[in-house]
Amino acid sequence: MATLYEHGTLAMLMAGKLAGTQTLGELLKHGSYGLGTFDGLDGEVVILDGEVYQADASGKVNHVTDMQTTLPFASVHFPENEVPLKVGENDFASLTSNLTKSYQLANVFAYVKLDGVLDQVKIRIAPKQSKPYPGLLEVAKHQPTFEASAISGSVVGYYAPDIFGTVTAGGWHLHFISDDRSFSGHILSLSTKGLSGKLEIFDSFEQHLPIENPEFRQMQVDTASLQAGIEAAEH
Repeated sequence: MATLYEHGTLAMLMAGKLAGTQTLGELLKHGSYGLGTFDGLDGEVVILDGEVYQADASGKVNHVTDMQTTLPFASVHFPENEVPLKVGENDFASLTSNLTKSYQLANVFAYVKLDGVLDQVKIRIAPKQSKPYPGLLEVAKHQPTFEASAISGSVVGYYAPDIFGTVTAGGWHLHFISDDRSFSGHILSLSTKGLSGKLEIFDSFEQHLPIENPEFRQMQVDTASLQAGIEAAEH
């Protein structure tokens, strides 16, 4: 059984609940690959084979080893049933669309890791916030972006069905990290002549909630505007 584990919800971030509620040490008990962000929405986190990398708002990539570092939101898994895949020339829209259709992903959770050279990639990085925290939509309006060309690395991330789009990001949520670990972030656009890697489809989704956190327990969610806000913040 392949399980995707998620701590926190995207709705929490939209509501400005950005404080870390799980330690990195606890998170890694549930997966060795994944994505997330640190306390205060501090950067973009990529986890590869148990190693944790954080891209901060300056564009620097940090190798994080402090297991007491906390996260408000993260998704992780242990590889169980990976299948090899190759993709040809693509931009971001065609890559994500082709993967979804070719592997019939519309109603399942999936993970992809694609390695190779990107002709062009544009990323964004969430800057660390201070209390009182703004919501994710407001943060998204002021995120620094970075670009690179002819860069070798990995495209990594998850696909979630749209019906789960308030718990996590519906559709594809992809990050890039370079082979030399000097460039990383949330992908906004890319182009490539071809990539190869692995795909995993999950038959189980485990949602972990920070029930000991008073702010989470008292959180009020405006469901009427939540979906539109998520779409604007994530895309």
